[in-house]
Amino acid sequence: MSGVKSGHIAVIGLGPGGAHQVTPEASTAVAGAKWFYGYGPYVDRLELRPDQVKVGSDNREEISRAKAALEKAALGERVAVVSGGDPGVFAMAAAVCEAIEAGPKEWRDIELSVVPGVTAMLAVAARTGAPLGHDFCAISLSDNLKPWETIEKRLDAAASAGFVIALYNPISKARPWQLGRAFDLLRSRLPAATPVIFGRAAGRPDERIEVTPLGQADAGQADMATCVIIGSAETRIIERGEKPALVYTPRFSNPGPEAST
Repeated sequence: MSGVKSGHIAVIGLGPGGAHQVTPEASTAVAGAKWFYGYGPYVDRLELRPDQVKVGSDNREEISRAKAALEKAALGERVAVVSGGDPGVFAMAAAVCEAIEAGPKEWRDIELSVVPGVTAMLAVAARTGAPLGHDFCAISLSDNLKPWETIEKRLDAAASAGFVIALYNPISKARPWQLGRAFDLLRSRLPAATPVIFGRAAGRPDERIEVTPLGQADAGQADMATCVIIGSAETRIIERGEKPALVYTPRFSNPGPEAST
């Protein structure tokens, strides 16, 4: 018989930052857990009862955090691992799965649920119109877990294929050059007028949304709280006088002259 007691671990997405963007399902999952593991600023967003316990950690401790949460759940506790945005998008759901795969067999018997949340690219897109209205992809610019050469290949392939690109983890103090390098690469594939959306802290009081042509996009407009969306060659801007412009990518695609020959 397994030594694992009837514990449970929920990996919960808290959305991009605003309390109004936390889903009812996520709120229910928070109410049902006792132990909360996550990056310090994320667990600090929670308003917990006296019987609930926060265990915050540094941003680069994903695997050790996942292991600690699984160890607690294996004791029969109801545990939550919290992420900003959606836990399955460059976040803790993958780290928990990695820990389960590499960990003791008993961890596979722990009841697990992944609770989705509003991820940053969706919140930023909603603020500007519909830039993700046609095919798109998401790429993390962090080279902590993959080489920069791989990131460049994916950027080039995505831009060449006509995808709108959402960039996560665009810049940090340790990586101040990568977003600028990404812009340089994309300028070789896309028109200078291609809209670039800098969406910082979408849904929070300190929200900042800027739309800039790719030819003028500056890496200094972003920080680690920013999601950057680069349109495709077909992404359009609708000017509306004094109202904010709308950025959208049409639901249809022009196949180009080579497809009609």
